[in-house]
Amino acid sequence: MNSFWSVWVIVLTLGTIAGVTWLLFANRHKEDTEDNQLTSHVYDGVEEYDNPLPAWWFNLFLGTIIFAGIYLCLYPGLGNFKGLLGWSSTGQWQERVDKADAKFEEEVKAFKDVPAAQLSQDYKAVRMGERLYKSYCSSCHGPNAQGGYAFPNLTDDHWIWGGTAADITTTLTNGRQANMPPMVALLGNDLDPMIDLVQQIAQVKDISKLKDEPMYTKFQQVCAACHGPEAKGNPLLGSANLTSGVWLYGGTKEDIKLTLTQGRNGQMPAFKDILSPERIHLLVAFLLSFQEQQPASN
Repeated sequence: MNSFWSVWVIVLTLGTIAGVTWLLFANRHKEDTEDNQLTSHVYDGVEEYDNPLPAWWFNLFLGTIIFAGIYLCLYPGLGNFKGLLGWSSTGQWQERVDKADAKFEEEVKAFKDVPAAQLSQDYKAVRMGERLYKSYCSSCHGPNAQGGYAFPNLTDDHWIWGGTAADITTTLTNGRQANMPPMVALLGNDLDPMIDLVQQIAQVKDISKLKDEPMYTKFQQVCAACHGPEAKGNPLLGSANLTSGVWLYGGTKEDIKLTLTQGRNGQMPAFKDILSPERIHLLVAFLLSFQEQQPASN
């Protein structure tokens, strides 16, 4: 906080403590009044004697004032004053996080030399990878790793950038930058017919069956450079396999038209500065565990 609000908090805090201290001593009587003097308090005909506060109550109140003074000297509470101990809630939180991280890293090191494919069948390793996934990946790919619009489903065997342990490790470590350029200038009046062809490719699974289609040649001229002559994509470029029927941005005519006219520019962030290589290794093992549950794609 700035200096003004720091002073504001200090004045209010110390002023309040000083005020209640004065109130406590200013109204204190050590002995009972000899003439049994009454206060002006009357409740339903019941009047109150002006007797001193019980000693235990007075001392308890005084103790809280002393405690408050000691606390404000040792801990944060007076504006920007950090306290003599230098304690902070964020510092305590970070200390506990560092302690937990150190313990986790020791456990992780036991798996660093085991191949990820083998770890994908190890219950403990997969559960540790799952915790990492939920902490760092679930916000985009979902709590069940089934993805969503613009975020790939990680539980199937369709991997744009490759689904081997090495490929996934590279993706997590360095990130990925997709780049589907707008194609409307190249397609012109052939935009809608090309959309129809792309949808047919996903249905028949084999583009060679569409050689007699009018847009087949156009596809080979414009799209095959990235998606390949068989329309199966290229993991090196991150181009989608159009025969899989898996649509990252939707497979309706409107969705495909938006992709072709505006392009797509998805980005997978790099985790090399966030996760250690050992943690990435466990995360890869967790993701590979899904492939054990999936039948091979056609």
